[in-house]
Amino acid sequence: RTSFLPRPIPKGIIEYGTGNVVFYVSYTALLLRPFLNEVLDATVSQCNPLGFFAFVGPLRIFVSKHSMPEDMFNGFDGERDAWVSEDKEVVITSGCGVRLKIKGRTVEQGNITAIGTIKDNYLGLIDDGSGELAEQ
Repeated sequence: RTSFLPRPIPKGIIEYGTGNVVFYVSYTALLLRPFLNEVLDATVSQCNPLGFFAFVGPLRIFVSKHSMPEDMFNGFDGERDAWVSEDKEVVITSGCGVRLKIKGRTVEQGNITAIGTIKDNYLGLIDDGSGELAEQ
């Protein structure tokens, strides 16, 4: 965890004629710029029959059922709002953690969204939401 200490703001310079004051300040910013094929850990926020939505900070990622492993393709459980594998060992539901890969992204003014996949090796459920890590 990183903390940022506030820096003092220097005295301003008055613009004669307008009455505006100009302040020269420096700042530190945290940025999120997802790259294609980047692997991220996300938190699932919503599941539906077409796939699930997950968040990495402000980035909203949709994972389609076509971008899930074959054993989960028809595994949506409407009663639990969860995606369940055929062997019932993997349950992706709201609040759990997943490792996914970014396959596409859209950046608009004030909004960033992405399309992801959990179909590759070492991707998928990493935290079932109980606070204990899932088996890899």
